Amino acid sequence: MASVSIAPPPALVELRGAAFSYGDGRIALEADLRIPERALVGLVGPSGAGKTTMLKALLGQLRPVRGQVLMAGSPVSGRPPRRIGYVPQLETVDWNFPITVAETVLLGLASESGPLPWPRKRDRTEMEGLLARLGIADLAHRHIRALSGGQQQRVFLGRALIRRPDLLLLDEPTSGVDVRTRQEILELLGELNRDGIGILLTTHDLNAVAALLPELVCVNRRIVAQGPPEEVLRPDVLRATFGSEMVVIDHDGLRLTADAPAHGPDHPHHGHLHHGPEHAVATAAASEAR
Repeated sequence: MASVSIAPPPALVELRGAAFSYGDGRIALEADLRIPERALVGLVGPSGAGKTTMLKALLGQLRPVRGQVLMAGSPVSGRPPRRIGYVPQLETVDWNFPITVAETVLLGLASESGPLPWPRKRDRTEMEGLLARLGIADLAHRHIRALSGGQQQRVFLGRALIRRPDLLLLDEPTSGVDVRTRQEILELLGELNRDGIGILLTTHDLNAVAALLPELVCVNRRIVAQGPPEEVLRPDVLRATFGSEMVVIDHDGLRLTADAPAHGPDHPHHGHLHHGPEHAVATAAASEAR
C-alpha cells in the first residue's frame, strides 16, 4: 500500500533566511522560523536576544537585510499587515494620555476608519461587544489610568482584537501582574487561540508562563530551539539561550535567576517600536523590552 504523506498545516508566519540589522552593519538577529496557523507560541530569550526585533519585523517596522518575512504567504512590507493585532508592554504606555477605555479600544480601528473622523455605529457596537467579552463593559468610560493591571491588559487586548486579527502579538503580557491576573490572562489567550487566533507572545517567566504554553521558541540572536516545553526547557538549551550563569536547577526544576546583560541594538536604551495612529496611546516599546 502506498504511503500517504500528510502536508504540514499552512504557515501563518515564516522567516526564511531572514537577517536584521539596525544600520551599523552588525546582525541583530538571524532566523529561519515557521509558525503554523492557529498556533500559540511563546518567545523566550534574554534582553538583547532579538525578540522585539522579531516583533518589529512582523509589524512591518523593520525590513530584513536579507531573506524574507512572510505573513500568510505574503511578504510583510513597511506597514503592519491588516490582520495583525499588537499588545504592548503596559510599562510602555503613557498613562497620563487623556483617554477612556472605550476610546482606547476604538483606536485599534483608526487606520481603517471611514471618511468621518469619529467611530461608526458598527464600530461602537463591536467595541461594546468586545468589552463585554473581556469582562470590562462597566469600565467603558473610565480613564485607563484608573484601572488595575489586569484590567489595563484587557483594554489593550480589546484594542488589538477589534482589528479581527489572524495573529496576535503580545509583548510580556503577564509582566507586573499578580498570580491570579496572570492566570486569567493565560486562560483568556487560550480561549482566543481556540477561537482560531494565532498568538505569539514574549515572556521571561519560564516556570509560570512558558512551561504552560504548547510551543516555545528560544532566541539568542538566532533560533536556538523550537518545540514543546518538554523538549525546549532543558538545561543545555536554556544555557545556550541565556548563558550558563543565568540558569540554575533546583528541586522544582529549571529556574531563570536573572536577565542576561545586553548592550546592543536590542537593548532597552536603543531605539523603540514605532506605531501609527492606532497606537497613539502607547509610547514606543524599547527595542528589546522583550
